[in-house]
Amino acid sequence: MAPAAVNSIVTSRLPSPDSRIPIPESRLPPAIFLMGPTASGKTTLAVELVRCLPLEIISVDSAMVYRGMDIGTAKPDAETLSIAPHRLIDILDPAQAYSAARFRADALREMAEITARGKVPLLVGGTMLYFRALTQGLSALPAADLAVRARIDAQAIERGWPFLHAHLGEVDPFAAARIHPNDPQRVQRALEVYEITGRSMTELCARPRSEILQYSINRLILNPDNREKLRARITERFYGMLSKGLVDEVETLRRRDDLHLGLPALRAVGYRQIWQYLDGAISYPDMVIAARTASHKLAKRQMTWLRAERDASMFDAEAQSLARIVSAIESQLV
Repeated sequence: MAPAAVNSIVTSRLPSPDSRIPIPESRLPPAIFLMGPTASGKTTLAVELVRCLPLEIISVDSAMVYRGMDIGTAKPDAETLSIAPHRLIDILDPAQAYSAARFRADALREMAEITARGKVPLLVGGTMLYFRALTQGLSALPAADLAVRARIDAQAIERGWPFLHAHLGEVDPFAAARIHPNDPQRVQRALEVYEITGRSMTELCARPRSEILQYSINRLILNPDNREKLRARITERFYGMLSKGLVDEVETLRRRDDLHLGLPALRAVGYRQIWQYLDGAISYPDMVIAARTASHKLAKRQMTWLRAERDASMFDAEAQSLARIVSAIESQLV
């Protein structure tokens, strides 16, 4: 479809100023979600789509938001960004925290701007919680409290995360059943919410959500049929990151006095393990094994989220058909 035709469609369907008032589906402006596990080829495909369709990319990645974290996040290089600019990358310093709530506000702002320009937002990434926050809204959870997090981290150092996970089972058994004991970030957040509010995260999340996403969403999922090939790609990509200087990138971050492993940015896969190696806590071979294992577990969690997505078009990540995907998008723009 020609850009002028798309412009007439999307500008006639601008979202209502009140996001709680639903607009008939036929009048909603279009948006594309391109989702998939790590190393499934989302960025490469997104760039090809931008070449042939009037799309603009919004990154949906909780690590790419941070400046100075380029190699380990597989952030697009300057040449790629000159062809297909990505919004919501390099917007924060690693010392700052980012949240699903802030992502939702940022993404809605960028989507509205793209739509007003007569283009279609293409949201690309693997942070499934951010996609979920965007489509389903957010519960009334408190903002992060650094003092509370510091106390929880101190407890974790003293008694270990399994102990804290067991404590979570006492105050919020449903969250404890849902969160793996080896997922410290989510254990910490659930305990933080309980300590701040006196109520469990499960109780707060059960409250009605009022936000309505005023876009007609076309969900496209890169779903690798061959899991062993995906695991091999993940491993190969990590070795490639090491050869490009990932250890030096982490060392640069580590030299800063204001950064530590308790920050969300440094919990990103690869960064945490290399930081531990540079601290002398683990050997280089153990670091490589730990980072690869963490990457494989991340992909597994992502695919679990993706299996729960409804009304999505699945494409084999190993046998992408650009023509089929373009056709799936164009059908929405008619």
